[in-house]
Amino acid sequence: MAKKEVDDRFKKFGTVSFTAITKTNDFISYLEEGKVMATRCKECGAVYFPPRSDCAKCLNSNMEWFEVTGTGTLLSFSELKYAPVGFEDDLPYTIALLDYGDYKVFGRISQEIPYEDLNVGMKLKTEFNNLPSGQLNYVFKRP
Repeated sequence: MAKKEVDDRFKKFGTVSFTAITKTNDFISYLEEGKVMATRCKECGAVYFPPRSDCAKCLNSNMEWFEVTGTGTLLSFSELKYAPVGFEDDLPYTIALLDYGDYKVFGRISQEIPYEDLNVGMKLKTEFNNLPSGQLNYVFKRP
């Protein structure tokens, strides 16, 4: 019997990846293509970001991928001056929540946007980001 190779693509996500294996490893392949993806349940229509492989609403596993596109509305943001282990060199950085209507996306504000320029209600978009270390993530930028 051939030894099965471990699918550990998720170790490439984020500044520090605390999870190497997940049922949504395809999220990383999409990031490598420059796409930020979410999932939708084909049975009940529930939408998830971060992506899920199983629906929490109807408990089905019949999910489809779709790209996070367009603009979202900034609901909340906070500048972090203290960070968990592995993120100390990133300080300060800003986390935020964008509302896309059917779903929300939590993430970081791009360092290109000064904290003083942020306002609840402003429009931002979610974009793929390639970190200098070769790790992958996404950030919120101006449209």
